[in-house]
Amino acid sequence: MKNTPHYENEAFLASYAVKSSQTLGRKYAEEEHPLRNPFQRDRDRIIHSTAFRRLEYKTQVFIYHEGDYYRNRLTHTLEVQQIARTIARILHLNEDLVEAISLAHDIGHTPFGHKGESVLNELLIQRGFKGFEHNRQGLRIVEKLEKKYPQFPGLNLSFEVREGIIRHNTSYDIPMEEDDFKEFMKFPSPSLEAQVVNFADEIAYTCHDLDDGLKSGIIEADKLKNIPIWEEIERSSYIESLDEEMQKTVIIRRLINHLVTNLVDKSKINIERTGIVTVEEVRKNLPILSYTEELNTKLKQLRRFLEDEMYSDFRVIRMTYKEAMIMRDIFNAYMNEPKQLPPHIQERIKKEPGAIVIADYIAGMTDRFALSEHKKLFDPHNPV
Repeated sequence: MKNTPHYENEAFLASYAVKSSQTLGRKYAEEEHPLRNPFQRDRDRIIHSTAFRRLEYKTQVFIYHEGDYYRNRLTHTLEVQQIARTIARILHLNEDLVEAISLAHDIGHTPFGHKGESVLNELLIQRGFKGFEHNRQGLRIVEKLEKKYPQFPGLNLSFEVREGIIRHNTSYDIPMEEDDFKEFMKFPSPSLEAQVVNFADEIAYTCHDLDDGLKSGIIEADKLKNIPIWEEIERSSYIESLDEEMQKTVIIRRLINHLVTNLVDKSKINIERTGIVTVEEVRKNLPILSYTEELNTKLKQLRRFLEDEMYSDFRVIRMTYKEAMIMRDIFNAYMNEPKQLPPHIQERIKKEPGAIVIADYIAGMTDRFALSEHKKLFDPHNPV
């Protein structure tokens, strides 16, 4: 008898939600699992992947040794998952799919955050390649680089999860529309589940970078009083009796809630206005989920504040300068003498372009491994 997975939540889903039983499938055919639907299996495969485990020691803003209480890529990913599942449940979307996309959305990131990505991009373009972009790398990881199954390369995830990875789109994540990804770019929009993760990611990093900036002392709380959305939530929070640290915590928690609530309320209006009924209609429309225009304006002001006060702070710039130097040094050292690389990487270089293989290897490093490797390559007193 053929295995039939459980689709117990499908009666709860909206007509325009992606149904697990109607997935567009995997690249390599597999028998269904009797206890888990396809997106639950995808979630589990991502969690057990090497790339996911490495997120624990990859930078969000602060490098891993600057403090245990700052976010890293793993804690950020879990926060995105939690926010995204809340939104999906309220909108009657597929939580399992949202969870899988959330957990995978950052697995293509290099060490040292966006600076590491921009350096690898620059180094590859200099050598005549397309460059480096973490959405593309995330898809490359789940389709080729992970080695977990003898039957196929990668993780063999469902189309909808891979679509969510390659079409991840926020202020800092612009998907690259290339011929290589035509199967994912046939329509103006991805699923609503993928759109949910895009917003959840932006909510998480905006609020939690703000939180980390305040904890580190880089952001001065008094300056936030000039930012309309902060001032508005502070005024309505009745926090005068709380100590300063707790006041910040309460405001940021309420900021997350405010963003999620506004997104859900406005998106319900958008869904009703567009009259969408099916997943196909979702894909043929421009992105449907949104905030109100008023909130969009206030969010832009907050992001501009973060750019000016935090991301451009001299201490952050100083660290990102060091990170860029480390990435270039390691890449050039490997290019100049590939025999410094582990044997399995040397074997790949015999069959594939060396720069691409080296970029894959460096992109997979954690912050601490990259720092350690730099010492081994350039410090004569450091043991190899």
